[in-house]
This record gives sequence, C-alpha cells and structure tokens, in this order.
Amino acid sequence: MTSSRLSERLSSTRRRNDSGNRWLRVVMAVLATIGAIDTGTITLKRWGLLGSLTCPGGGDGCDQVLGSAWGTVLGQPLSLYGFLAYTAVLLLALLPLVLRGELRSRLAPLSWWGLLLLSTGMAVFSLVLMGVMVLKIQAFCFFCVLSAGLSLALFVLALVGGDWADRGQLAFRVVLVALVVALVGLGWAAAVDRPAGEIGGRGVPPPVTSTSSPEALALAEHLSSTGAVMYSAWWCPHCNDQKQLFGKEAAERLTIVECAADGLGSQKDRCDAKAIEGFPSWEIKGQLDSGVKPLARLAELSGFSP
Repeated sequence: MTSSRLSERLSSTRRRNDSGNRWLRVVMAVLATIGAIDTGTITLKRWGLLGSLTCPGGGDGCDQVLGSAWGTVLGQPLSLYGFLAYTAVLLLALLPLVLRGELRSRLAPLSWWGLLLLSTGMAVFSLVLMGVMVLKIQAFCFFCVLSAGLSLALFVLALVGGDWADRGQLAFRVVLVALVVALVGLGWAAAVDRPAGEIGGRGVPPPVTSTSSPEALALAEHLSSTGAVMYSAWWCPHCNDQKQLFGKEAAERLTIVECAADGLGSQKDRCDAKAIEGFPSWEIKGQLDSGVKPLARLAELSGFSP
C-alpha cells in the first residue's frame, strides 16, 4: 500500500510538472513568435520588400541603428540572424508538445537544454547590441529594445522550465556559452567600429574614395539637371555605398539632401515633408524609391541615354 501511494504521488507530481512545463513552452512559443515577427519585418524592410515602418519613439533612431555599420553581417541584415534564432526557439518549444510516445520523452529534456543555451546566447548578444546602440550609435530603436527584452524573457523562462538535476553542470554550461558569445560579440562590435578619422567626425559622412568613370559623371550631371534628389544620412553605410558607385567626382555633382538632424547641413524638415523613412532614397521625376540603385537602374528611371 505504501509503495503504491508513493508511486501515485510521484506520478501526480510529474503530471503537475509536465502541465507547468507545457504552459511555459506555450508562453515561450508566443514570445518567440513576436520576436520572429519583429525581426522578420525588419529584414523584409531592409531587403526592400516592405514599405516604411512606424517606429515608436521616432523613426530616425530606428533608421540610424538599423542602417548603421552594425546593422549588417556578412552582407545580410543582422535582423535576419535574429529571425533564425527566434524560429529555432519556436521549434524547440513546440516540438515536444506535438510529439508523442518515446520520441517525446527523449526530446523534451534535450529541448530544454537547447532552449536554455540558445536563449543565453541571444540574451548576451542582445546586451552587447544595447551597449553599441547607447555608447556608439547613440540612438534609440524600439524594435531593437523589444528584441532584447524578448531574449531576456526567454532565458528566464528556459531557466525556470527545465528540470536541472545537476546545478553545477547547468551553471558551467550557461557561463561558458555566455562568455563565448560575449567575447565574439564584443570582438565583432569592435571590428565593425570604424576609426573616427575614417568617418570624419560626428555629423560628417565618410569620404568617397572611388574614382568616377565618364559614364558616371554624365549620369550625375543628368540627374542633377533633371531635379533628381538623393536623400541621405551621414551615418548610413548604404548611402556611402551608393556614392562609391558614382565615384568621388560624380558624387560631388549629385543633389544630396542630408536628413539626419545632427548631420552637416541638415535639411531634416525637407525629409520629414517627403516622409523619408529609409536611406538612401531617390526622388526621380516626382517618384520616391529607396535603396542602393545600380547606375544602370538610375539611368533607366531618369531616362538617361549614355
């Protein structure tokens, strides 16, 4: 009788724990979905597949952070990697809820380890990004803060939800992952940071170093003479990329409007009147089009024939 009661109590305890863990998984899945929508939307906007986004707290800050040198990794928006991380969390949280039998029993504890270690890395890297945002970029981005908050929340829920029999092993793995991610993140942030001399000081865009071709010079003169305008921001690396396509001499002949409030010769009011959200943005024949454009595309849009 005693053995039977003990088994029933243990079974009842497991059922309560499983029920609590299921709810934690559901909550983590919801948070991961919000994070995936957040980062996925930013990625689509950076790819030019989505229009302008309304950023609580001011669009300038979001554009400045997302368009900074730290906003791109290996040629892709940093938000893309965040989207992949949130998607992985979503799968790890939901799979044990939909599977049954022995496979579920094997996967459940492994998934908690995956959730914990992945969310640890996400939370630590988010803190590195917050430091870059505050200390280097000096701007506020609501979407970035939201992602950081979601990462920290996922870490806490994963820490609470798992059945950690060996606390020493738990602490060792979490600290190890946190240290590795912190070192890699800080190294990356330092490597991306350009020297002040290259930038030319706050408010001043980096110099254009490429040489203009005769075709680029002719196109620049045509764009300027027909009233085409390039809306830019001094801190925007993609704006510098666009100028580099023209070359130094041709870029000097373009009509470029500085939209950053702290930029040299700022015309922020003019940019606001045009509802400029992304940089660079081109106004050609009264039509606005954002993103870096190949010179051939600009020639086509402006009706230029070499």
